[in-house]
Amino acid sequence: MAIKQKSAFVCNDCGADYRKWQGQCSECQEWNTLSEIRLGATQRSISSQRKGFAGAADSEIVLLSDIDLDEIPRITTGTSELDLVLGGGLVPGSCILLGGEPGAGKSTLLLQTLCKLAVSHSALYVTGEESPQQIAMRAARLDLPADKLQIMAETSVETLCAVVERQRPAILVVDSIQVMHLDDVSSAPGSVSQVRESASKLVRFAKQTGTVLILVGHVTKDGSLAGPKVLEHMIDCSLMLEGSSDSHFRTLRSQKNRFGAVNELGVFAMTDRGLKEVANPSAIFLQRDSEVSSGSVVMSIWEGTRPLLVELQALVDDSHLGNPRRVTVGLDQNRLSMLLAVLHRHGGIMVGDQDVFVNVVGGVKVVETSADLALILSVISSFRDQPLPSDLVVFGEVGLSGEIRPVANGQERLREAAKHGFTRAIVPAANAPKKPIAGMQVTLVRRITEALDALL
Repeated sequence: MAIKQKSAFVCNDCGADYRKWQGQCSECQEWNTLSEIRLGATQRSISSQRKGFAGAADSEIVLLSDIDLDEIPRITTGTSELDLVLGGGLVPGSCILLGGEPGAGKSTLLLQTLCKLAVSHSALYVTGEESPQQIAMRAARLDLPADKLQIMAETSVETLCAVVERQRPAILVVDSIQVMHLDDVSSAPGSVSQVRESASKLVRFAKQTGTVLILVGHVTKDGSLAGPKVLEHMIDCSLMLEGSSDSHFRTLRSQKNRFGAVNELGVFAMTDRGLKEVANPSAIFLQRDSEVSSGSVVMSIWEGTRPLLVELQALVDDSHLGNPRRVTVGLDQNRLSMLLAVLHRHGGIMVGDQDVFVNVVGGVKVVETSADLALILSVISSFRDQPLPSDLVVFGEVGLSGEIRPVANGQERLREAAKHGFTRAIVPAANAPKKPIAGMQVTLVRRITEALDALL
């Protein structure tokens, strides 16, 4: 007697699943996005794969106190900026997702890294978008050692797992997850169903064999990773390579990391020899003119485990529109509007009839609140056309009642500023240094009015 094969219907946009087909997805409200997935074949294939995977049937219960706390040995990549973002290197059995805009340098960074690692570790580069000849041409152009790295052009997950189980490489790169597909899933490659099931099988294989798995992911129009959100929950580390087309600098940021700090930042420069790491990012972002104009101030932000000095510029001009413009690049626009209201209420400075433009130099995106005080001082400097001292550094959070609140790691921020030649600082009173910093005059403020008095 024939066994009826079970199936489910999954939305290609949001990943929601249903027992039967329907025209509209109840979760994302999109029409005609449901595709059928046969569950019977998938479950049988998974059970058969588990029999062949090492350690799949050796599960056992242990006490938490009996687990060895010795640090897992990491594989260093040979690039200090990449190791910093990863938390110290590659962890065996981990899964890393690398995303970024087209042309940002994802394939270049991975090819450089794998060519170095292949000298001491077995590495396999699986390409589904480029031919092996294209990879070889890029390696030759970048003058990379290519005699140890293994290349494979494949888009089938079943074939890939069979090959990898025989070869057992220490490091596996799949470029990209959006072109991989499973035969048991009926939807097209790149759909939510294919990406989810393909990534799930590859991640399971990496965990059971101790292979370092690196997946390359595409991004959508709004800059987020394409595919289901569950993809970011499967992996251990999510990296995003960012960079504009008009700049040769690239920033690598960790958005999730189970083996290191989150929001760690690495800086690279795109050259004719590939991506080169920038050892001192603060020096890159502080390339200011010899004559500092009004509206410019240097602030100290915290990225992961280290401070970073960047320049913040503000331009305040008369508005000829009914609703004055509020434009930010690298900062939250809503926070700018809030700080301008605080400045009016507690500082007595009215810029409601002015256009305000704010830019973080170098393409850095600031997500923490330590830039509040620097933003307010730069707006005042531009509004009154009064340049700030070139040796001044500012940081601090501003509350709705006009108070200046402390930020984390204030001592390290001041030391980083002193190392780059800054001699004056305006910081929250609660961030007063425990020991005097040689060559730096630190002004402590508690409210916006005190900051204005110190500035003027």
